[in-house]
Amino acid sequence: MSNKPILVVGGGPAGLAAAHSLAAVGQKTVLVEKENRLGGAPILSGYAKLVPSGEWAKDAIGSMVTRVEKNKLITVKTGVSVSECKGKAGDFKVKFSEGRGASFSSIVMCTGFTHFDSINKPEWGFGTHEDVVTTTQVEQMISSGNGVRRPSNGDKPKRVAILLCVGSRDRQIGREWCSKICCTVSANLAMEIREELPDCHVYIYYMDIRTFGLLETKYYWKSQEEHKVKYIKARIAEVTSNGDKLIVKGEDTLVKRPITIPFDMVVHAVGMDPNVDNMLLSSIFDVDLETHGFIDRKDSYGELGATTRPGIYVAGSATGPETIDDSIAQGTAAAMSALASSNSKIAAE
Repeated sequence: MSNKPILVVGGGPAGLAAAHSLAAVGQKTVLVEKENRLGGAPILSGYAKLVPSGEWAKDAIGSMVTRVEKNKLITVKTGVSVSECKGKAGDFKVKFSEGRGASFSSIVMCTGFTHFDSINKPEWGFGTHEDVVTTTQVEQMISSGNGVRRPSNGDKPKRVAILLCVGSRDRQIGREWCSKICCTVSANLAMEIREELPDCHVYIYYMDIRTFGLLETKYYWKSQEEHKVKYIKARIAEVTSNGDKLIVKGEDTLVKRPITIPFDMVVHAVGMDPNVDNMLLSSIFDVDLETHGFIDRKDSYGELGATTRPGIYVAGSATGPETIDDSIAQGTAAAMSALASSNSKIAAE
């Protein structure tokens, strides 16, 4: 075991898993998080029930936070970021934003993602009409315990439209990638809205449905057959308002006819963008970014989670759109790669 600690950057699900896994085998670890609390997007953005476990984010991710904060082998630094990283595998010299420095044998980057900003899709009404919201905002409504309400007047909506692929699969705004989780999250939110508001009609407008793998049965079919969520294959042109209702305009691409439908609320299923700090992180840690701006990683046939710089590893949505469960698994895998790298350096010496 290395007598130098391993540095984990980022306190979301992947980072929490990495730090815990290292401590579980007796490795001292420093966990750095730029925000003032751990938990990443599920906690900081107030997620409700997680996919696919159905557990509340505050409980599931909260328990991971508690486990890390109580572990004596893990030093947690919140409100702190890395400002400099020099050296090489086995001996990285790192400086922090609060002015202190330390030496680490290896590094695991779990720096996460940024939610797409719907302001960049203005024709769909976000920022113009108060009752156009994002999936993240609906999650916050549900997790707060106040329920789903129209922001404009506090009323319970009777008709809700969820628009998929907002900030995903859209070359016109430079977002070519599929964000992987939005279809499933939207189906889950639709069911939660129907459970809370059984008289509310929920429509999901989609290009394609990508509830991948085993999630097809649990979310796509269940939402239709048990919760009566309606799916419309369509191309949405714009979201306007008649003063009281939001008007969704576009084309039903199955029957090839225009649609103009009133709703009380419109929900943008926002995609996952690269972390807004990735250019800076790339410079500080001297790691490459892939084509779309996420942190690049080598193939998985050698070292899991390896970046373009030896001794530095990456996990979770820092590498691209990812589920929480897979981020946790990747955090553990990258941590073990970082540990093996540290031990190999010791053996070589």
